Amino acid sequence: MSRNTAENTDTIVDVQEVYSKTETFIENNKKILSIVILGAIVIIGGYFGYKKLIIAPMEIEAQADMFMAEKYFEQDSLQKAINGDGLNYGFIEIVDEYSGTKAANLAHYYLGICYRNTGEYEYAIDELKSFSSSDIMISTIALGAIGDSYMELNDIDEAISYYEKAVTEGDNNLTSPIYLYKAGLAYEDKQDFTAAAAKYKTIKADYPDSKEAQTIDKYIARAESLK
Repeated sequence: MSRNTAENTDTIVDVQEVYSKTETFIENNKKILSIVILGAIVIIGGYFGYKKLIIAPMEIEAQADMFMAEKYFEQDSLQKAINGDGLNYGFIEIVDEYSGTKAANLAHYYLGICYRNTGEYEYAIDELKSFSSSDIMISTIALGAIGDSYMELNDIDEAISYYEKAVTEGDNNLTSPIYLYKAGLAYEDKQDFTAAAAKYKTIKADYPDSKEAQTIDKYIARAESLK
């Protein structure tokens, strides 16, 4: 018998042995395996059932109940937007009553912006960090608002961190120059004028048509003179 033939025979024997052991294992553990498979089916089925039968109707109800809170938000009636008006839910109640829905997730964003605008910066940070979105623009604004809140709390390093995240994670011609500018001002507060100048120069180079770029030369000059 050649060496290759012997090796092939060994391989066949090994495979047969594995199959044999597998069959024996399955035979000896039929009950346990059946329970595991059934459990997996129940979990998966339960998840999709929960989504369809529980979350979907809740979503419709939550969106309807959030209508007035959004209206108050647009009207800048922030306390009513947060707490409701006695008849209609505020964003706090939407979060509490409809946890797990898209509406509750969006309510975290609204609450964060409301709290930032009413000076409750720690609450703003908590709410905005609880929010997530695949929408680049709104997620960028949320990151920037966290930066604003940290800035108001005089935590400049965290503020800069979130301004920079807002720039890199949502690069666009509208918000990126705004947060570069805010990052530059924050670096100036830290007396890091080299970093500040770099942020301002990025606005001039990468976003020349932005509103911020129109007056950025004076900020570059100031930062350069203070290095």
